[in-house]
Amino acid sequence: MTETESTILPFANGAPQCTGVIRTTPEDFRVEEILGFDPDGEGEHILLHVEKRDSNTDWIAGLLARYAGVLRADVSYAGLKDRHAVTRQWFSIRLAGKPEPDWCAIESGEYRVLESARHGRKLRIGALKGNRFELVVREFDGSVAALESTLSAIATDGIPNYFGEQRFGVDDSNLASARALFNGELKRLKRQKRGFYLSAVRSFLFNKVLAARVEADNWNKPLAGERMMLAGTRSNFLADEIDDLILDRHAKMDIHISGPLWGRGMSMVSGAVAQLEQEVLADQDFWCEGLEQFGLKMERRALRVPVSSLDWSIEGSVLNLSFTLPKGCYATAVLRECLDYRQLSSLNPLRESRT
Repeated sequence: MTETESTILPFANGAPQCTGVIRTTPEDFRVEEILGFDPDGEGEHILLHVEKRDSNTDWIAGLLARYAGVLRADVSYAGLKDRHAVTRQWFSIRLAGKPEPDWCAIESGEYRVLESARHGRKLRIGALKGNRFELVVREFDGSVAALESTLSAIATDGIPNYFGEQRFGVDDSNLASARALFNGELKRLKRQKRGFYLSAVRSFLFNKVLAARVEADNWNKPLAGERMMLAGTRSNFLADEIDDLILDRHAKMDIHISGPLWGRGMSMVSGAVAQLEQEVLADQDFWCEGLEQFGLKMERRALRVPVSSLDWSIEGSVLNLSFTLPKGCYATAVLRECLDYRQLSSLNPLRESRT
């Protein structure tokens, strides 16, 4: 990995003792989107399950809009997916009385429609349960025993919920653009680009808090004053004191410790946690005030990611990894704990995001 200000982060299980190469081909990075519901079989929207290869999510959405003869605003998806990969994800198209096109007619080497179904509602960002990953790491080298020890710890304890490096852009370019935005040097931005830059700043501050807690070995140990988040939801509550019930629910991954997604409003934590976050972000006023000026509201994000259905195998110099993550979490956050990897593709942060 290329180290920048945003990616120099401590590891939960010690520095990895293995190396490898990812994304040698798109087929080495496969993602399967898991919807949180079944299509209801009727309505004015069509849900399309699309497999794309080395293609941008938003570009596919525009292609579907043109082919269906609808406005781009009538096509939506639950989340952006990596470009340099083979991904399967869902799109919705509002046809509103229009006949359904023959989707097979637009298939190519870059995309194909796997299935379609009627649905009564538009597919919105975040309307998914999680993602299944199948990754191939080539030129694998290092201690197999150390790798298996780390993977066993991940299967039991999860991983720090760091935002992936693609959130920040090549050489932290998204943060550089955000600085120009906050200084008034960058104007007339498209809403999507501005959103990328603001998200990069929030992610950077969140990662700083999480990194401090990983360094202190309490990222996975509730402290007095935590804002606890219910697994798989945005619901949360303040835990002024940590009792046996809190510890038991945390051990079962029913609830998770959270960190700040900065914005206007109260910090939402108290006691030792409030003091910790204040100390970590004491020198980040420029970023915090910038986010507040752009109207973002204080939110929270879980510090921990459960990694389910984790499986691995090694064949010579090839490592095969598969696992499932909740929505909004990064496969690269799992990879970085396991090995010091490099990738052959150059990721464009404005075209790729979390899966």
